[in-house]
Amino acid sequence: MPDESKSYPIEEAIRAQNALRKLAGLGAEMFPIQSFVGMISDEIETLRKQGHTDQQIAQTIAASSKIDITATDITTHYASPEDRHQPHE
Repeated sequence: MPDESKSYPIEEAIRAQNALRKLAGLGAEMFPIQSFVGMISDEIETLRKQGHTDQQIAQTIAASSKIDITATDITTHYASPEDRHQPHE
């Protein structure tokens, strides 16, 4: 199928989701810290392999967004590759 090859940057996906939520009269989607860390665990894994500490990762997130996160949050809620790639039931 040709549609399977389509991919879009996250900014476009977020823009589309925000428009749909606005159209539906919904507020911004909110993520608890454990869900957020789970979502970014692929990036955390890569950064750790490159030698970055959880403190550096937390500082980068905090400096580039309004997300209040600590190294402890990252360590506690990091989802291992096994946890991230479970088949959906």
